[in-house]
Amino acid sequence: MKEEALRKMCAEKAMTYIKNNTVIGLGAGRNIACLIELISKAIQKNLKIKVITPSISTKHLCIQHGIEVIPTTFVSEVDVAFDGCGEVDENFYASKGGGGIFTKEKIIASMAKEYILLIDEQKLTKNLTDRFPVSLEIVKDSLGYVSKRLKDFGGIPVVRTSNNKDGYLVTDDGNFIIDVKFEKVDDFKSLNDDLREITGVIETSIFTKDVTKLIVARETGVKIISKF
Repeated sequence: MKEEALRKMCAEKAMTYIKNNTVIGLGAGRNIACLIELISKAIQKNLKIKVITPSISTKHLCIQHGIEVIPTTFVSEVDVAFDGCGEVDENFYASKGGGGIFTKEKIIASMAKEYILLIDEQKLTKNLTDRFPVSLEIVKDSLGYVSKRLKDFGGIPVVRTSNNKDGYLVTDDGNFIIDVKFEKVDDFKSLNDDLREITGVIETSIFTKDVTKLIVARETGVKIISKF
């Protein structure tokens, strides 16, 4: 089955969790883009929803499809939020550092009664692996200190740079992102807890408590895996 067909099946299943007159969260990625197309068609048939998103590209895509986007600042709870990830395991631990917006993704995930990841089957593993670096959003002034602490943990920290200009990438909130390569991680939850304790670290790209459900696109069809 072609990837596009799998993404559509995944998005169609996600639509069954969207209720009328609600605020929903949308992350980023190809599966989310496919979901936006279906939401747009449903809005033409009188579905009424509003969207919050941490992603500028998703915001623009929603607007292009006639979907109302409101500032996350003014929202305290959403019924359901959808996102993608780099990798997720059977413990519902997810790695989501690629886009560099994981702090805002976690805010929306915390608001959501249901936080659902739309993924391809290849992204589901028994346990998280070390193939992706762990990303940290940090306060600028803490760069030297945080880098030293990360080395103490056995990590190799690299400050993320920008493709659009010379120098380090700066987030929308004026912070730096450090990508940390660990040779071997035995316990991602413990590592996540330790990293978040470092003064200057705002958030990490490891999600250990937020994911409630997986919609997995497979050659044989879509599978739903629930945490509870």
